Amino acid sequence: MSDFVSHFFASHLSVLPVLLPLFTAATLLLMGDGGGQASHGGAKLRYSRLLSLTSALIGALLAWKLMSNASTGTLSVYPLGGWSAPFGIVLVVDRLSAMMLALTWTIAVPVLWYATGGWDSHGRYFHALFHFQLMGLSGAFVTGDLFNLFVFFEVLLIASYVLLVHGHGRERFKVGLHYVVLNLVASALFLIGLAVIYGVAGTLNMADLAIRVAQLAPQEASLFKAGALLLLVVFGLKAAIVPLYMWLPGTYAAASAPVAALFAIMTKVGVYSIIRVHAGILGESAGHAALAAEPWLLPVALTTTVLGVFGALASHSLSRLVSYLTVASVGTILAAVGLFTPAAMSAALYYMVHSTLVIAALFLLVELVASQRGDIGDRLQPSTPVAQPIMLGLMTLLGAASVAGLPPLPGFLGKLMVLQSAAATPAQGWVWAVVLSAGFLTLIGLARAGSILFWQVLPINNQMSNSGGSWRLTSATLGLLGLSLVLATGASPLKRYTDAAAVQLADHTGYAQAVLGPVGGAAAQTTRPYRGGEGDVKLPPQGDKP
Repeated sequence: MSDFVSHFFASHLSVLPVLLPLFTAATLLLMGDGGGQASHGGAKLRYSRLLSLTSALIGALLAWKLMSNASTGTLSVYPLGGWSAPFGIVLVVDRLSAMMLALTWTIAVPVLWYATGGWDSHGRYFHALFHFQLMGLSGAFVTGDLFNLFVFFEVLLIASYVLLVHGHGRERFKVGLHYVVLNLVASALFLIGLAVIYGVAGTLNMADLAIRVAQLAPQEASLFKAGALLLLVVFGLKAAIVPLYMWLPGTYAAASAPVAALFAIMTKVGVYSIIRVHAGILGESAGHAALAAEPWLLPVALTTTVLGVFGALASHSLSRLVSYLTVASVGTILAAVGLFTPAAMSAALYYMVHSTLVIAALFLLVELVASQRGDIGDRLQPSTPVAQPIMLGLMTLLGAASVAGLPPLPGFLGKLMVLQSAAATPAQGWVWAVVLSAGFLTLIGLARAGSILFWQVLPINNQMSNSGGSWRLTSATLGLLGLSLVLATGASPLKRYTDAAAVQLADHTGYAQAVLGPVGGAAAQTTRPYRGGEGDVKLPPQGDKP
């Protein structure tokens, strides 16, 4: 019996991070929420919390198990329904996707713990929506083809639409409407881009595409590049790069704290997709379509960092400041990706792990601080002193030092890796100037915010109630900030992992052999070339096998 369970577990491990949140969400919906806010403190809410947290913990264990397997170089391929690639749907877990899975579920656990402090009772079906979002995120990271990347994008976006307005509020509905419209337009562009790529290459499997794109004639390659650049626009909107970033500061600032913290990883789905398409498929070996994004990505990324930092300096609230820092961090990651070297890719992956953790922690910290400042909330104006000035001040200092990149915190190590990877490249001057300036200006912006929040305080009004945050909210925030310290102490093994992930990402042959096997590549049978209108299409005689 134990052998059967072990074999079943090992055989289906790749799909479990997708199925687990799906079944959890479905179960939570069937359980009902007892009327949402009216059930605060009720039995159904307690059971929902228990099931949701248990599932998130199991999901985190599964993700870390997959990352452990991937660290050996094993590339796991899971053909859904037994249909092999390139015709069947496959899930592929390599070092990159396993790392993103582990990052997602590692953030999900403390964020969910924070939400059980009260946010989950401010609306209906919070836990079910949270797990649908985890399902979409997990699916996007493990899917092996572009169409199912689109499908999982839609799953996570639909959940995010509802999570964004969770807790109600006029501002949330206002930015939520913009958010929905923008993403619907992006989804339409996504489909058009996929249609162009499929029309040219005859496949949407990532491994198959990496092989076929190198065989395209110049005219076909130009059309393929057009489709890929259209996808760059879509992914750029999700990742919030210039000039498509304007939606993010208002949206993230308006979302509830745990939702904004979870959205920190959602932005990275856009970054991940850019890496998969423009570094994985359209790498140096992609023939006439090679490095299609190279002329655009680095300048856009550097501009994103600059505008993100300027936005942070000009922010009038702590939540908008952190939102603009999210934009700046995405720019730094993509600046490294835009160098298109294994060392720069490793630096990008390392910095992505760090920035996602610290941004998620800062979003939770924003609410802890704001809840103790009365009606002023998180606006950067003098107010009465917070009830926990030492603890919140130290937490803010730790988060600020990490996001600004001060030694010995992981933000410093990540930026150092980016600077080293840019050395001896033509873009060295620009990358160094932007990354170093951004770090300095970020420190100034956060120091200004910290001085207003903790030093420029008004006399305590006797009529105001000023109580500290609950241990549940505080422990969740401390947990995420503590992971940053763990990241600093474990920098060496993480760098070895990201180095190997960057090398594996560039190994198109190994990826294709693992995903496609003997039926892939040049031996793959395809419905193309079907050339409707280019002559008579003759069906085989009846009785003959096709």
